[in-house]
Amino acid sequence: MCDLARYLILATLLAIVINADAWRPLGAIVLGLAIAGSAALFIRGVVRGLAMPRIVAWLLAGVTFVALLARSVGGLQPITNTLNRVGFSAGSMRFSLLSLLQIAVTIAALYAIVKLLNRLVASSIARASSLDPTQQLLVQKLAAIAVVVAAFLIGIDVVGIDLTALTVFSGAFGLAVGFGLQKTFGNLIAGIILLMDRSIKPGDVIVIGESVGHVNKIGVRAVSIVTRDGKEHLIPNENLMTQEVENWSYSTRDVRVHIPVGVGYSCDLALAQRLMIEAAASANRVLKTPAPKVWLRAFGESSVDHEILVWIEDPEAGIGSVRSEILNRLWVLFQENRIELPYPQRDIRVKEWPAAVPAPAAPREP
Repeated sequence: MCDLARYLILATLLAIVINADAWRPLGAIVLGLAIAGSAALFIRGVVRGLAMPRIVAWLLAGVTFVALLARSVGGLQPITNTLNRVGFSAGSMRFSLLSLLQIAVTIAALYAIVKLLNRLVASSIARASSLDPTQQLLVQKLAAIAVVVAAFLIGIDVVGIDLTALTVFSGAFGLAVGFGLQKTFGNLIAGIILLMDRSIKPGDVIVIGESVGHVNKIGVRAVSIVTRDGKEHLIPNENLMTQEVENWSYSTRDVRVHIPVGVGYSCDLALAQRLMIEAAASANRVLKTPAPKVWLRAFGESSVDHEILVWIEDPEAGIGSVRSEILNRLWVLFQENRIELPYPQRDIRVKEWPAAVPAPAAPREP
């Protein structure tokens, strides 16, 4: 930013000097080079500061340099006349180097203006404390669409394209574009509806299909979901409108975690259940309110099946770490209190013993 300020100040001072005195032709050329170079460097710095492609920055800087230098040594008329004489015809339309250069400069300039306006709008919206993050994102996307449409219309007017010449092809072209961009426009509208409905917001933890993670970004085409493994899934916006979505943080961020635990039939169930609650309450991320609970679910084939129920308020951090911490603590408590963790047991009954194999002796009564 300091370099840009220096270029601007230098160009301003040189402009004052050259307009204050009648310089000789050589001096005018030197000052013209200085002014054109300073302005070109300033334009290049501004465009690069907007994170735009290098070729756009050099194109705008080069056009600025040539225009200012030509103005200082006699005007642009000789250059424009030369560029206008070189060209080609396509049907009833003629394209010259001047018109192609005007189109390229117009596109580059409007691209830079759109980037600058989008950045200014995003900065202004971010400072609006009356809007929550979802509303800010919605306003930002609508403003970006409006800026792009306005830039497109201005560009057509500046270049001088006569849209009436395209009326013959407008019907077929519109039909082709409609079919080709049907999914794109569908995803765009779906993204806007998601933001307006606020059913899915950046930061929400959602489950759709096999994808589980927190919403990182709601884009024009897709929603970015980052899983606990660091993988980023791009889900089309339309899928979130047509498929069932499980949102863990839609109305509240509190989520209940289920942890199944089985104990042996010979152990003290009351003691085992107290130890389960103690292990759950000692976990760092488990909420104190609602308090952890233990339910007896069923009498299984080889174990008495329980389920530990705990609440957490940060589902974006995952639930695997909570389960691991509770089960590790429960293992220690069970070992200290001699609570049996059962092994799978099976009773085998033989309906008919083979004749070639002697039958086992019956157990003797004590």
